[in-house]
Amino acid sequence: MTVVEEILEQAPFLRINEVLATEMLTTALREEVEKSGFSKVILGLSGGIDSALSLYLAVKAFGSENVIAVCMPYQTSSPDSLAHAQLAIEDTQVESFTVDITPQIDGYFESFPDASPLRQGNKMARERMTILYDLSALHEALVIGTSNRTELLLGYGTQFGDSASAVNPLGDLYKTQVRQLASYLGVSEEIIAKPPSADLWEDQTDEQELGFSYLEVDQLLYYMVDHNYSLSKLHELGFEQSFIDQVSKRIIRNQYKRTMPVILKVSNRTVGIDFRYLRDWGL
Repeated sequence: MTVVEEILEQAPFLRINEVLATEMLTTALREEVEKSGFSKVILGLSGGIDSALSLYLAVKAFGSENVIAVCMPYQTSSPDSLAHAQLAIEDTQVESFTVDITPQIDGYFESFPDASPLRQGNKMARERMTILYDLSALHEALVIGTSNRTELLLGYGTQFGDSASAVNPLGDLYKTQVRQLASYLGVSEEIIAKPPSADLWEDQTDEQELGFSYLEVDQLLYYMVDHNYSLSKLHELGFEQSFIDQVSKRIIRNQYKRTMPVILKVSNRTVGIDFRYLRDWGL
């Protein structure tokens, strides 16, 4: 039994129709990119499962000749990260670049030698995104996102860093579903099975930092968000009250990360408040 099969056996209600999900995501991805006037896409490839799935979906939507993958390691990044990214690159046959972000990061933090790992990690995430957007201009390719639904709901990501993109194909998939779809599309089992990590500092893992597993929180989020269960009803289902409260507070606290910057109103037609049109208005 594979890792994905073991996970879904514990939470069968999180299972998705892989064929339908793939068709929906690749069709919508193609439409969103092309109606914006682009035919190529670019993404940051970390060696993790999320960016790997975005890569495989992009290749399915546009063909390998229209997809660019960029690896952006720091000096403390795990060697496995680059190796796993290379596995995905070789399998999909996309064009790729590697940009070492160590000089920029170390140059900046020379002035802040006591900076916390959090500050350094956020700086790395934003540095990577500035590189990605610069290369997107060079290659006339739209930036594709890699943040999944679990991360977006929990606010587990860097604002204007890894959470930034023009189009995000993973934002409506829980981490558990990302694993399922990645397995279906042929992402290497090495990538799927390894502990999820942003690789922002040595030996960092997502679940260690969060304090719970993705499977645990995905099950809670499924009832909390998809079915809009009250906190008391969630407790009746068997979830620990402390866990419910922790996740609920985290979702509320990080709402600002899921919205555009607040514009303070002084005119009669304020952008985003009164001046509101669809994203593809006029295209």
